[in-house]
Amino acid sequence: MPFPDGTPEQLAPGQRACVIGAGSSGLTAVKALLEAGVPVDGYEAGSDIGGNWRYGNDNGRSSAYRSLHIISSKDQMAFSDFPMDDATPDYGHHSDVLRYFEAYADRFGLREPFRFNTAVERVEPADDGTWDVTLSTGETERYGAVVVCNGHHWSPRLPDFPGRFDGEELHAHHYTVPEPFSGKRVLVVGIGNSACDIAIDLCRIAERVVLSTRSSAYVVPKYVLGRPADHWTSLAGERLPLKVREGLYNLLLKLVVGDQGRYGLPKPDHSILGAHVTLNQEFVSYVGHGRIRIKPDVAQLAGDAVRFEDGTEEPFDAIVYATGYDIRFPFLAPDVLSAEGNRIALYQRVVVPERPGLYVVGLVQPLGAIMPLAEVQAEYVAGLLAGTMALPSGDAIRRSIRRDAERVAKRYAARPRHTIQVDFHVYRAAVRREMAAARKRARRLGIAPGPARPD
Repeated sequence: MPFPDGTPEQLAPGQRACVIGAGSSGLTAVKALLEAGVPVDGYEAGSDIGGNWRYGNDNGRSSAYRSLHIISSKDQMAFSDFPMDDATPDYGHHSDVLRYFEAYADRFGLREPFRFNTAVERVEPADDGTWDVTLSTGETERYGAVVVCNGHHWSPRLPDFPGRFDGEELHAHHYTVPEPFSGKRVLVVGIGNSACDIAIDLCRIAERVVLSTRSSAYVVPKYVLGRPADHWTSLAGERLPLKVREGLYNLLLKLVVGDQGRYGLPKPDHSILGAHVTLNQEFVSYVGHGRIRIKPDVAQLAGDAVRFEDGTEEPFDAIVYATGYDIRFPFLAPDVLSAEGNRIALYQRVVVPERPGLYVVGLVQPLGAIMPLAEVQAEYVAGLLAGTMALPSGDAIRRSIRRDAERVAKRYAARPRHTIQVDFHVYRAAVRREMAAARKRARRLGIAPGPARPD
């Protein structure tokens, strides 16, 4: 079995690491590897960095729409050693975020290791424990390790409603601007951040906008008492028990918003920390003004109409499905790494068990921003490959993965969206503790410090 006694992951002399994707996670992964002295090549299907934050990205995988703004404030979203500048507002536009990532890449020289317009077609384990990476150019390169940073907001997941709809249907991934829906009757399915943003976009020019939700959500304003909401939640961090934090967040929401039902928004069927909250400053107001109407889940598509679970039926010209995304690794065989039902077993949400040298960075759905978590994940991978950290035994890895799955099942609603859910502060603290333990293991095992270097 791999990792029987905390076997080190350190790259052998002459070996290199491969990073797939030049979005925010890929950038911080390359940075961490370079700083640890690990030789690295990066591959990006598009022509530049930015991933999901490059509006209209020519890699075809960006889900950004024209009006998109961040939902985590800039201070909570930024990498630890590169704060966003004063010119960026608390909740920047996608163009502000892209500008930030471009400045980050330029500051740390992160474009140079990447080959752009070069997609990874296949990643296959080789007999000697290395990895063969086949590119869209037809080339195959061999690497000692592969770090997957291909994101999880690019493969649309569509609901399987009975019946047929005769109007226009599209997933939120393909929504960019509201103008094509001017004067139309539009149904938005879902109540996550994208669903609410899109509903607000549409209600200003559409004839009618209805939002359908199966379970509702806690809609939290972006500002609370004049400060970004996540400034308040970060004060509690990992220091307070879950029940105490839930009580504080409920009190805060009650003081700022009051009873959501008064606006016409149903009470969620889960606790406030049992699913991803929706951050939006305007949505509840538009619902209260009747510009966005709320309906329960779709029961059936009926030609030019939609029938809902409450027995009502309404005609529509278009449906926008803001129903989430499937986690996919199209370049990996299912027996190497699978995410069936969006469930994936990773140690510390990073290390692929039984597959030495294969890692995933950025595959978390936090109650907070992904970027600082991807940063600490990348530092962990870099430490393993540089030989300054070592993994625990295989048995310890499997026990940890099992416990993590049990915690997720107990804490979060049982839906595909929440299979990779983490609590920002609690998870970051856990990875940092693991990194400290991994350094001790490396010293105990007598691993020579320092990175693997090419001959």
